Amino acid sequence: MTLSPVFRSQDAVRLLAKQGVWARLEGDMEAQAEAIRVVHADLEMILGEQFRTEAPHVPSASEATTPGGLHFLQEYFFLILFRSIFASVGVPEDRLGLYTELNFCIKGTITSADNIFDDQAKTLLPLAPHAGARFMSILQLMSFERLLRRALERGRGNDILNGAQCEAIQRELLDRMTSIGRLEGSEEEGVEEIPNPEEMVERVHRIRGGDLFTLAFAGPKVLEEDDLAEKMVAAESAVAQLGTAFQIVDDLTDFEFDLGRRSHNLLTSQIHHHGSEEEQAALTRFRTGEPVPEGIVESLFLTSAGSVLDIAYSEARSAFIGLAELGHWLEPSFAEQVVHAIVGLDGVARMEALTVGS
Repeated sequence: MTLSPVFRSQDAVRLLAKQGVWARLEGDMEAQAEAIRVVHADLEMILGEQFRTEAPHVPSASEATTPGGLHFLQEYFFLILFRSIFASVGVPEDRLGLYTELNFCIKGTITSADNIFDDQAKTLLPLAPHAGARFMSILQLMSFERLLRRALERGRGNDILNGAQCEAIQRELLDRMTSIGRLEGSEEEGVEEIPNPEEMVERVHRIRGGDLFTLAFAGPKVLEEDDLAEKMVAAESAVAQLGTAFQIVDDLTDFEFDLGRRSHNLLTSQIHHHGSEEEQAALTRFRTGEPVPEGIVESLFLTSAGSVLDIAYSEARSAFIGLAELGHWLEPSFAEQVVHAIVGLDGVARMEALTVGS
């Protein structure tokens, strides 16, 4: 997962609009857009023009209902939500701006690294086309490292933080990213052990999803103090549960991919430990090389998949309750709607089938 949800279900988009979610996020969407514009401008200072292309238009909040605006909202939803959470607990405007820039750089760094792990080529910077998807990911990774430094130095120039705090934030980020990356690296050759679902959530999903989301709190952990620091710790715990929930959803939509590369997957664990005899026999065949037919989750594994989805709902509800206790406006009753809404293109039909099946 790369902090890149996509609202492919138009019904879900309209439902959240009706609930006023997009309207409440309008200011945070605009602030995130401005942070991206600033970082794109920084790219012009660190990379020659022969290696760049023209920066794309970054939509304003007023364009949220246009195709381009909706794409922006889809791509950056979590970053927009994080900023909204920070503001709701009382983070001052100057530090909000810094965190918003940093979080874009963090998302870009994670996206680049994920590209390398998964042989993808997604880019968040206006880089000129070059041969080699892996090279483009490495170039993006190096660029975001320098862009993050520039954001920190800008904050230092504005007296938001000092040199020691700049170094502390970078170390905090690298430590956190290394913890996540170590898990990813351990799966490069595939995994043989299948922990039970409870153990897998704690050992895998709270790192791959929960810790991924809480990268946004690296800056606040260093800079915030006293009562605000305590609130940020509570917010970080809630956001970690939210990240865990969406990593579980990723497991449902990426089941076939994860099965093929033999990586940790909660649905695999649920079937292996608690599935029916028919489910377990099929899983054994697929893990030993039999091709996985399309739609297998919606048909043969529907019961186990429903149990996994219930775990995701539970994590999301707990997260939203925690945020509500801190004064955030996002209603806990929205939890299942948001979980259902945030799913990649290939997962829409599956999530709809699981929702009907549950």
